[in-house]
Amino acid sequence: MDVGIHFWNFTMDGGEKAILPALRDTARAADQAGFTLFTVMDHWFQMDRVQPAENPMLEAYSTLGYVAGITERIQLGALVTGVTYRYPGLLAKTVTTLDVLSNGRAWLGIGAAWYEREHLSLGVPYPPLKERFERLEETLQICLQMWSDDNGPYEGEHYTLGATLNSPQSVQRPHPPILIGGAGEKKTLRLVAQYADACNLFGTSTDELAHKIDVLRGHCDDVGRDMSEIRITVLGGDDPVGEPDAFLRQMEEFSALGVSHLQLRAPMEDPAGFVERFDETVGERLAAIGR
Repeated sequence: MDVGIHFWNFTMDGGEKAILPALRDTARAADQAGFTLFTVMDHWFQMDRVQPAENPMLEAYSTLGYVAGITERIQLGALVTGVTYRYPGLLAKTVTTLDVLSNGRAWLGIGAAWYEREHLSLGVPYPPLKERFERLEETLQICLQMWSDDNGPYEGEHYTLGATLNSPQSVQRPHPPILIGGAGEKKTLRLVAQYADACNLFGTSTDELAHKIDVLRGHCDDVGRDMSEIRITVLGGDDPVGEPDAFLRQMEEFSALGVSHLQLRAPMEDPAGFVERFDETVGERLAAIGR
């Protein structure tokens, strides 16, 4: 099983001047330690379910572009892009740009969006959930068309594109990996089965994770998709540094279910140091799981 780091918090001791060195040092530490994926949230305000909305938050793709320039190997993505925040054609172009400038390390992480407060505050339309899922499916179709040889038009219920020209194309072919975030059983996991290269589930419990994977397997059967083509990733899990043995037992259980990647939330204090301690404490043992 491999591991990545999710850099979700920009509230640092030392204030705003401390954001850049913390981001830089964490990304470089993860790159050097062999972490495979560096992600940030695609939010404009901090999530008010965990911290005050007024706390610092950086725009996702500008941040990832910076990280691309200071790292060499680690892959890069948003966990996950809100479908409402960018026109689909421009989103495909943005991810393509990141892929080209990182020499083939970009992911498209995407979901239906949920944070109503930042939509309304910044003047971004916030359609009902049903429409957001419709827009998500059309966005996936548009991105896949832009990463194909088809430069022709696209016409959907919500989006119309006169041409899906995308030059230069992504370094990764046929396209950067597509990850759909969320665990909704009726819509989200169906879209994973139909369109995605990876899903991202929450590492709450083994039983809950097993249930979600079974639901995804059922959707794959329905659409004729080989389940093995979809990478199952998990965000969260037990404390890997404070309780390493319990953490590794949990990862063995996850791996037995088919999970191949764990995305760790960077702690609020000393995220770069956390990466280094993780690597020293459980890095090699985690890498051996699932081999």
